[in-house]
Amino acid sequence: MRQSRFTQAQIIGMIKEQEAGMPTAEVCRRHGLSPASFYKFKAKYGGINVSDTHRLKSLEDENGKLKRLLADTMLDNVVLKDLLGKN
Repeated sequence: MRQSRFTQAQIIGMIKEQEAGMPTAEVCRRHGLSPASFYKFKAKYGGINVSDTHRLKSLEDENGKLKRLLADTMLDNVVLKDLLGKN
């Protein structure tokens, strides 16, 4: 997945600017992003603090590791079932 050119702290700062009363179009123009990207960021990071983003990132990493572990285990199960079925 492509990384954003904005840090999580910058994204939260943009959201805070908009929530403080600055028009969305002005925030987007100042930071050089499209309104669609802004609303996507707002859906993901709206209502959280900068410190919460670190926890979110670690949870996303852990979730990815667990998904890979599950996929490996399921693959092992399929292989074992195939071996048992052929004997």
